[in-house]
Amino acid sequence: MISQLFLHKDDDKFHDECGIFGVYSPEKIDTFSLIQFGLFALQHRGQEACGFSVLRDGFILSHKSEGLVLDCFRKIYNSKCYQGNAVIGHTRYSTEGGQSKKNIQPFFGKDSYGKSTISIVHNGNVVNAKSIRKKLESEGINFISEYSDSEVILRLIQKYLLKYDGDLEKSIKKTSLNIKGAYSVIVLMDNKIAAFRDPNGIRPLCYGMLDDKSYIFSSETCGIDSVGGFYIRDLFPGEIIIAYERSIKFSIIRKKEYLNKRICSFEYIYFSRPDSLIENMNVYEIREKCGEKLYEQHPVKADVVIGVPDSGVPASIGYSKVSGIPFKPILVKNKYIGRSFILPKQEMREKMVNLKLNPILHEIKGKHVVIIDDSIVRGTTSRRLVYILRKAGAKKIHFRSASPPIIAPCHLGVDTPSRKDLISYNHMKKNIQKILDVDSLEFLSMENLIEILGGYNYCFGCFTGYYPVYNK
Repeated sequence: MISQLFLHKDDDKFHDECGIFGVYSPEKIDTFSLIQFGLFALQHRGQEACGFSVLRDGFILSHKSEGLVLDCFRKIYNSKCYQGNAVIGHTRYSTEGGQSKKNIQPFFGKDSYGKSTISIVHNGNVVNAKSIRKKLESEGINFISEYSDSEVILRLIQKYLLKYDGDLEKSIKKTSLNIKGAYSVIVLMDNKIAAFRDPNGIRPLCYGMLDDKSYIFSSETCGIDSVGGFYIRDLFPGEIIIAYERSIKFSIIRKKEYLNKRICSFEYIYFSRPDSLIENMNVYEIREKCGEKLYEQHPVKADVVIGVPDSGVPASIGYSKVSGIPFKPILVKNKYIGRSFILPKQEMREKMVNLKLNPILHEIKGKHVVIIDDSIVRGTTSRRLVYILRKAGAKKIHFRSASPPIIAPCHLGVDTPSRKDLISYNHMKKNIQKILDVDSLEFLSMENLIEILGGYNYCFGCFTGYYPVYNK
């Protein structure tokens, strides 16, 4: 059998499950363009599929397909069908539920006439979804997806809508008391839009205004910026916001957990776009501070600082600023590489190792180099980068990670390898240094990460093995 190497885009990175976006207005707006711009701004949060639902004349129309946002919208021949007064959308990177087309969001529910009347999009992972689904199926509730925790949220809301005579707020509160895990959700129904987060606020969700009567909800502020809106604030952990007609209502699922914020710390390190604000903190500034702290922790003499594009660059700039070692964008990234490719032979694999990242040779040869990446997961990409730099003639290579060692997988809306594939779980730092073939290796300390973020109100599970959902 021919040996094969399958390389996925950013195959040695954590992947956030998805991005969500929604706009509501009491009047007709250009929902088709708005959702296209919003989802395109959140494309980095999911590249496998996307979809959206539009509220038009009291009914919901949906479109979803595999591929990138632009691929999805190119398949639409009559955009006028998707003009209404509200819209929600989703970009997908599959974790729970796998890659089946049946699992692409939004999910929607229909009335007895077969018309869609409710639709949701969800970012996160409900850890008790399987047991809830089994119970709902025993009650005669049917599911479309092969397995999706997002559809479990929808069917629970539908169940309680019947119980509470269509009261969406009560139905969301009751649903949230049943589900456990990480969830940021946007719901479209009955000429209204609702957004809510789990009591820990693990996955991000913010809201803003398009004008004085139109509301925007987005995983990140870059989505709000993309449609010319202005950011107001992030939803509080456990908060529900419902916009309808010309009104907006705010409520809390469980008041005692109002301040129990545990947003994913990896949002700042890697997931979010650098131009976004998460919990009113500038993502780029956080990453730059990580680089500054790395040098303060472990100063080293070198000729040049290199950042691994794209997420390692801000930390490299911070490292350079404090150390005085010049930062140079020496690693050139091929932005047009396909999402995946297969190399069938060892000879070709060796020739194509520089396909994604290629160095400017004369800037490396004979130099002492500091290379900074946002994290080290499996170590395969890091090892490949070191090989490229050695081949280019680097005299010494000092590798720095702008996050602590990753020792545990995540089950709260992030696609991560199992423990056995995490290099820092299986090896001590000295062994990792040998495996990567570097002259020195250092990670940002937990103490410094906590100081940079300003406290302990974050989920540090991948660095500590302690998760707010499992370890209360």
